[in-house]
Amino acid sequence: MKRFSILIVITILLSACSEYQKVLNKGKVEDQYKLATQYFEEGKFNKSIQLFEKVIPKYGSKPQMERIQYMVAEANYNTKSYDLSSYYFNKFIANYPTSSKLEEATYFLAHSYYLSSPKSSRDQANTGKALTALQNFIDKFPQSDKIELANKYYDELVNRLEKKSFDIAKQYYITEKYTASLMAFDIFIEDNFGTKYKEEALVYKFLAAYELGMKSIITKKEQRLEEAIANYNRLKKGFPESERLKDLSSKFEDLNKELKTTKEIYAKFTNNGL
Repeated sequence: MKRFSILIVITILLSACSEYQKVLNKGKVEDQYKLATQYFEEGKFNKSIQLFEKVIPKYGSKPQMERIQYMVAEANYNTKSYDLSSYYFNKFIANYPTSSKLEEATYFLAHSYYLSSPKSSRDQANTGKALTALQNFIDKFPQSDKIELANKYYDELVNRLEKKSFDIAKQYYITEKYTASLMAFDIFIEDNFGTKYKEEALVYKFLAAYELGMKSIITKKEQRLEEAIANYNRLKKGFPESERLKDLSSKFEDLNKELKTTKEIYAKFTNNGL
């Protein structure tokens, strides 16, 4: 009995597969559209997409095209083909700006970009697209039941971009490119006023300034030592309770001692006419 049941299941599956291949390759466009819609509603998105690819060129500007374009976009979204889903949702929004599905399409476009956005260590081109799309959704549909999610995704991506900029500036410090690190941290702090990385950015900015000052030639040393001391004071003023201040206090003392010595040496050179 069990064997007989298995044979029935296999027969049904083969029959369904045979019907799909027949309609896909030799079916009328109406049958392809009907079966594609059926598969979409059943969650068989890959088969649905293949059938819709046959249908789209033949439907052109027919009324059904609005529904077809939306289903193709959503099917690609559900198969995690986010580059394709963002392409088709963009196309749908451009072609049908008054559609009843506009809110959903706008959200899924933004979410497609969000899901294809890589971690902070990689190129962030899609992150920029996702932020633009999310902001567009938030502005156009402030009463949407997905507004909380959209804001959450937006904040997450902003943090990802901040982390990317912070890591670049930190990498300059690690590779001993101190001037570049200082410039990168200046830009980072200016562009990301309320960032959660601000304390750490000021710490590394001080460390870069410290290394640059301590290792400078005599003609540049005084100014750079003073700039390093100013960076420490800026950290202390902005984060007076920072645990890092205790660790950095010895470097701060070194800077003041080195500054005093540098001024004395420079004064001797000046007095001797050198």
